[in-house]
Amino acid sequence: GLRELPHNAFRAGEKLTYVVHYGFVDAGEAVVELKETDRTMNGRPLMKAVGVGRSLGAFNLFYKVDDYYESVFDKQGVFPWAFVRRVSEGGYEFSQDYVYLQHRHQVKTQKEQTHEVPAHVQDMLSAFYYARTLDYANAKPGDEFVIQTFLDDELWPLRMKFIGRETIKLRNGKYRCMKFQPIVQEGRIFKTNDDLNVWVTDDGNRIPVLAKAKVLVGSIKMELSGYEGLVHPIAKLD
Repeated sequence: GLRELPHNAFRAGEKLTYVVHYGFVDAGEAVVELKETDRTMNGRPLMKAVGVGRSLGAFNLFYKVDDYYESVFDKQGVFPWAFVRRVSEGGYEFSQDYVYLQHRHQVKTQKEQTHEVPAHVQDMLSAFYYARTLDYANAKPGDEFVIQTFLDDELWPLRMKFIGRETIKLRNGKYRCMKFQPIVQEGRIFKTNDDLNVWVTDDGNRIPVLAKAKVLVGSIKMELSGYEGLVHPIAKLD
């Protein structure tokens, strides 16, 4: 059967806004929003998440980004039923439309291909919400969390390593956070990618406030610039 997953980390009406910094330039903005929907699947209520990413200002001149993501996921079980992705980056465009046949453990893609997947597999947007339902209260440095995700026409286990708890300072204040690093597979070896760090609020919302990536030419930072509709008070220190 399909799972019921009691959770209290988010609700419809939540809206998170991020600014992407490339070096000292504000290169882009991302907005992730959770909406109510009247649609149901097999009598189960649904939620709709929408993520939009776009380049800003002068950055548009040499790399224009206009991305749209949409996930319709199960409200009680926090797993997706449908996923839409429209990517336009630097003149490169592609679309993805996935239907998640969760009761059959299958995903059907826009190419009319059917893939076998584990139960309750996530899409890249629903995975963001599902990760927030996990219990990190007793997490110790080195602990791993794995989320089975179907991404770019294949199964992709999203592995995150818990690094520890720390307070970080952003443009708009200090936040009490949990720090994670993704674990990537190189050949047959899994190794922690310390070039990418993610800080998530150490509170009931568990929202990412900062992601920092080292790239060949400098670094990219994605920083929380606004939020509304949170369920819990945010772990912000004045």
